[in-house]
Amino acid sequence: MGNRHLQQHLDLRAGFTASLVVAASVGAYGSVLGLLAAQKGLTWYQLLVMNLSVFAGSAQFVIVDMWLPPLPIVEITLAVLVINMRYLLIGASLSPLFQGTSLRHRFLFMHLVADENWAITMARFHKQRVSTWFLLGGGLCVQLAWCSGTMLGHRLGAVITNPERYGLDFSFVAVFTALVFSFWRGRRDLLPWLIAAMFALASEALLPGKWYIVCGGVAGALAAAVRETEPGRGHGNG
Repeated sequence: MGNRHLQQHLDLRAGFTASLVVAASVGAYGSVLGLLAAQKGLTWYQLLVMNLSVFAGSAQFVIVDMWLPPLPIVEITLAVLVINMRYLLIGASLSPLFQGTSLRHRFLFMHLVADENWAITMARFHKQRVSTWFLLGGGLCVQLAWCSGTMLGHRLGAVITNPERYGLDFSFVAVFTALVFSFWRGRRDLLPWLIAAMFALASEALLPGKWYIVCGGVAGALAAAVRETEPGRGHGNG
């Protein structure tokens, strides 16, 4: 029992250390969210609760963007679900690590899975033995960097009375433009992206609120899924 706990501790520390390489960028990214959250009127406590409960950068940016009274709870929930659908694939890729673990163990550890510590864990998994405690260590590192960045950004945003003067009103557009292009895989993404854009534009013109986020996201995801299942279109085909 003692040796097992020691190994878990070592794996936890190794995962935390391995994720330090991305901690600075996670913190910087989070500071933008914190600044914009302050401008939207979210309190420090509300932002902290969101960090701990949602812990998904792109989804949190959408939540903050939609944070207008009265809060569109249904629209926000659906938008977050659509954006976080990728975690179904991430969870499936991590299934070898979670073999033999309890359901509670899986829920607790998966909550702290982010793109960064998932990528680092999978890279290590293909080279040597790795456990869920390595994944958790990376998640704790990323969570700490994310919370630190968002809280610092929130404090900064609270003292900036005119964000337009510094171009901060363009931050949402800039962040999501960067996210979109980071997901580009080549020509095979062109059709799903066009379909998503068409549905989003049509929904924005016809429906109130932020439903265009949900409609565009669902349409693009379905188009990509259909394309991937077409005969003769494997992962190696562009």
